[in-house]
Amino acid sequence: MFIQTEPTPNPATLKFIPGRVVLDSGTMEFTDRSQAARSPLAERLFGVDGVSGVFYGSDFVTVTKDGGDWQHLKPAILGAIMEHYMSGASILADGQSDGDADDDDEFYAEGDAETVEIIKDLIETRVRPAVANDGGDITFRGFKDGIVYLAMKGACSGCPSSTATLQHGIQNLLKHFVPEVTEVRPVT
Repeated sequence: MFIQTEPTPNPATLKFIPGRVVLDSGTMEFTDRSQAARSPLAERLFGVDGVSGVFYGSDFVTVTKDGGDWQHLKPAILGAIMEHYMSGASILADGQSDGDADDDDEFYAEGDAETVEIIKDLIETRVRPAVANDGGDITFRGFKDGIVYLAMKGACSGCPSSTATLQHGIQNLLKHFVPEVTEVRPVT
């Protein structure tokens, strides 16, 4: 098994590509060891000293470190990912392979439904694919008073360039296609 690695714009996060499906749909993020109980792979990765976050996309795993250098962490992480896939275990403890659905906590006024659909379509077709290439994900959270609220996960969460991405990239794109948008803000 050959696992590719790619840097991300976030120096504390590396993208690992196992050459296999990680999640059939959606994404999943584990920001601490207690959340990792849902996934045997995440548990293995949090067992590596220095790992502070794990994120699953469709065909990649991003790992965030809280200390140490990649030269020492990378071999242990590669080993944990390889051991998981060689064991034949499911990605999630309940045997599922679908990620979290994020539609439950969206907020916007009913009168903005048409505008929100345009915003969501732009995010889905133009923003999310680019962000996934960088080892992360971005999802719509809400729209109120011209402000679009987005959740950033994986390599995007805590990335030094995420503010610039929001302000210059995503905000400009949305303002261009949706005049009602005045600003884009991250939510945690």
